Amino acid sequence: MDADIRQLRLRTGITVPCLVQDAGGAGTPLLLLHAWGESRTSFDRLVPLLTGCRIYAPDLRGQGDADKPLSGYSLAEQAEDTAAILDALEAPYAAVVGSSSGGYVAQQLAVTHPDKVAALVLVGSPLTLRGRPAFASEVDALADPLDEAWVRESLAWFPRIHDVPAWYIEDRVRDALNMPAHAWKAILNGLCEATPPTESGTIHSPTLLLWGGQDNLLPRTDQETLAGRIPGAVLKVYPNVAHLVLWECPGRVATEIIGFISPVG
Repeated sequence: MDADIRQLRLRTGITVPCLVQDAGGAGTPLLLLHAWGESRTSFDRLVPLLTGCRIYAPDLRGQGDADKPLSGYSLAEQAEDTAAILDALEAPYAAVVGSSSGGYVAQQLAVTHPDKVAALVLVGSPLTLRGRPAFASEVDALADPLDEAWVRESLAWFPRIHDVPAWYIEDRVRDALNMPAHAWKAILNGLCEATPPTESGTIHSPTLLLWGGQDNLLPRTDQETLAGRIPGAVLKVYPNVAHLVLWECPGRVATEIIGFISPVG
């Protein structure tokens, strides 16, 4: 499979790297949006399983190897960055897969740029992030350079039921340490201060929701409400999986994605 990392200069004023992998597929391309505090490499266990797909996996503003300016982190601005990524790739549309908060950005993109979202797969994605989670006070106290011990302790915010490879955990630690304190704070604030996308508009893209039944962050009632707000949306529950669905079962996620977007492509 041909793959390369492209440096994309976006119309929103920043530069982001993007994995572009062309497996020779002629169908709808896949845009993968990572969670807060991660990077495009959080999809390293998923991408090899998405056979026959054209894949775009960028680092998002403030994270990974993307530019890390002091501003531009509202939910609306994060969605505009995502639209600009597709423009820079000369891709008029894509099926969009969002992991955790990446799915929140994907929802906003589907509301503000419906023509760009051929389908939507939300993997442990919130209905709302209004308010501030219990760990927000820890984020408020962050200063550069980040304390590696704190980063490792923060992984306990989201318990895991299934084993995750040690190398993958170490990659996530590196992702976190690669983010300056201002980006940690600004991204979380941008998510928590935003009007939930499904309250500001309607998502018309075909949508699949994947949710872990042991999620300690997102209640099932919220997932059912989110699915109910998106016409025709399908909610699939993995009973013995927690919040980090992508981390715990990338194989199942890949199968779900391919099966869901194939009719679209």
